[in-house]
Amino acid sequence: MMNQTLLIELQTEELPPKALAKLGAAFASGIANGLKARGFLEDDSAVTAHSTPRRLAVTITRVRATSPDKTIREKVLPVSVALDKDDNPTAPLAKKLAALGFPDLQVADLERAQDGKAESFFYTHTAPGSALAAGLQPVLEESVAKLPIPKVMSYQRPDGATVQFVRPVHSLLALHGADVVPLSLLGLAAGRSTLGHRFLSDGESFDVADADAYQELLKTRGKVVASTEERKEAIRTQLLAKAGGDQVLMPESLLDEVAALVEWPVVYECKFEDVFLSVPQECLILTMQTNQKYFALTDSAGKLRSRFLIVSNLETDDPSAIVGGNERVVRPRLSDAKFFFEQDKKKTLASRLPQLANVVYHNKLGTQAERTQRVTRLAGAIAARLGYDVQLAERGAQLAKADLLTDMVGEFPELQGIMGTYYARNDNEPEEVALAASEHYQPRFSGDALPSTNTGLVVALADKLETLVGIWSIGLQPTGEKDPFALRRHALGVMRMLVEKRLPLGIADLLKQAAAVFEGQAGFKAPAREVTAFMLDRLRGLLRDRGFSPNEVEAVLAQNPDRVDDVVQRLEAVQAFAALPESASLAAANKRITNILKKNEEALAQASSVDPALLQDDAEKTLFAAVTRVQPEVDAAFASGDFGGTLKTLAQLRDAVDAFFNDVMVMAEDVALRNNRLALLQRLHALMNRVADISKLAA
Repeated sequence: MMNQTLLIELQTEELPPKALAKLGAAFASGIANGLKARGFLEDDSAVTAHSTPRRLAVTITRVRATSPDKTIREKVLPVSVALDKDDNPTAPLAKKLAALGFPDLQVADLERAQDGKAESFFYTHTAPGSALAAGLQPVLEESVAKLPIPKVMSYQRPDGATVQFVRPVHSLLALHGADVVPLSLLGLAAGRSTLGHRFLSDGESFDVADADAYQELLKTRGKVVASTEERKEAIRTQLLAKAGGDQVLMPESLLDEVAALVEWPVVYECKFEDVFLSVPQECLILTMQTNQKYFALTDSAGKLRSRFLIVSNLETDDPSAIVGGNERVVRPRLSDAKFFFEQDKKKTLASRLPQLANVVYHNKLGTQAERTQRVTRLAGAIAARLGYDVQLAERGAQLAKADLLTDMVGEFPELQGIMGTYYARNDNEPEEVALAASEHYQPRFSGDALPSTNTGLVVALADKLETLVGIWSIGLQPTGEKDPFALRRHALGVMRMLVEKRLPLGIADLLKQAAAVFEGQAGFKAPAREVTAFMLDRLRGLLRDRGFSPNEVEAVLAQNPDRVDDVVQRLEAVQAFAALPESASLAAANKRITNILKKNEEALAQASSVDPALLQDDAEKTLFAAVTRVQPEVDAAFASGDFGGTLKTLAQLRDAVDAFFNDVMVMAEDVALRNNRLALLQRLHALMNRVADISKLAA
């Protein structure tokens, strides 16, 4: 039989929407990988996953009816076991051949070959290919057993037997071309029938004549779009068409979930009363998206509209009942949000602060009230260092977590910080204090914006540093993939703020200040060294993500800089230096100098500055003169922040450095001479590594 398309479909009850995409992909890949391993697929066989709320399916093109014959070379036995001392076949040989299924083979039929240090007998034979049904049955069972099912459901089959799957399975469809593949699963025998849409089709099962006709037949006869991706794009297209001139808020996660809820997506427009627009739009958007799976609309300025879009599983010429039903359903949700907002505004954020003493932050680190006091002290200290308004910083930190006690945040934890800003404005707090309530969480994810205000910036730094130092001090630092307190994100956020805002703050000083606010905390031990290394490691990843090479990043960070506000400028200078023709030679020389100095640390402790009177060879005199000449230029360029000019000036030293290593014996027998040359190299090393450790650029 020619290669044909294979179709496997499980018809189920409604599958969990958030798990549907993973279930569909795992089902398809499991079957495809299993068949490929058994030789049933061609190199160009195409695999297509189909998943809807009531089915998991896969189609695979160019599937063989029979797997190819295989040539197998099997080891039989070592010669020493297979033959006796007179070279006659032994009983173990006869037993082994029978076990392999070749009882009539003779010794002459076997291959005698070296097997390590001994000889063994081998037998090469051709194993016939297996039929598709025989190969597919275990593949199907294994694929279903390995599905990432969030919660297994037990149910009874019609014959009374209990089986387990994510949801009850009603039918199994298995076609190879036009032929049914005789399979069974969960007590069901494979056939060729399937079901269409629960409401839009006639409700009767219908036969699929050929595997290639499956997707189109489901669409035309069953009113089902089999492809999750196709449904998702159909929803996106319809949403944009219905939006008119407005913007549709359609996060990918919501599109994915809604596409997993419908088999025939149709978008309708609904409205809610304008009175609800007095509620912060983030609250309305969140309740519509989270609770109702609706798509909110905003105008070109980002202001929420009172109309919204829904995705229905029903297509009708008169959607008034669908629209009216959804408008009635969303109204209580919006009313709740409005009630929470109005009730919350009756109490100021400041009046809620004493209640933070009833909220446990961590049993080893105290309550949220104690944590707020620590963050407030730290924010004030950082603001003072930067010359920012200390009073605003401390007030911003003091109120930053107060919205955790509001009804709105209790209902929608995702709104913490956002509601704090609204409530602080309602309390007539300074704008920077109000913004700090939301901005202190930034950056919340990779690529997120940094705080826009000075107060938000210092509160964000204080909040993250307090978390890093406090959580680390009680032994809950990240391990492997586990990072329950998001310390990686906090460390990355701190480094981004220091680098991108170019804050003149030292890491050591920040961590010392953070540790100071834990004074009096039982058992507290400052983890400064570990946290510093952790933060610099996050910075390495950040800089590599921005396009700097690992060698360039190491050149700058290998010196463990305390301040990182100029790290990008240093890296840009290193990049420019690496492009100079002199860079490779100087980087290699610097690496050599580093190794020499490292091996002679005791001698260097005794060496003083370079004594010109002890310079004997022309090459060392030339190098000393060159270093003396360029030193003022390097110092001036470095002091002005011209890192590119600093490194470019070093290029003048290449010839003198090369000549020195060609002509001068550093480790001279004369101790004074040797120490003087080491002192010269030490001075050169310090000069060359002002901006970065350029030895890291050496290949």
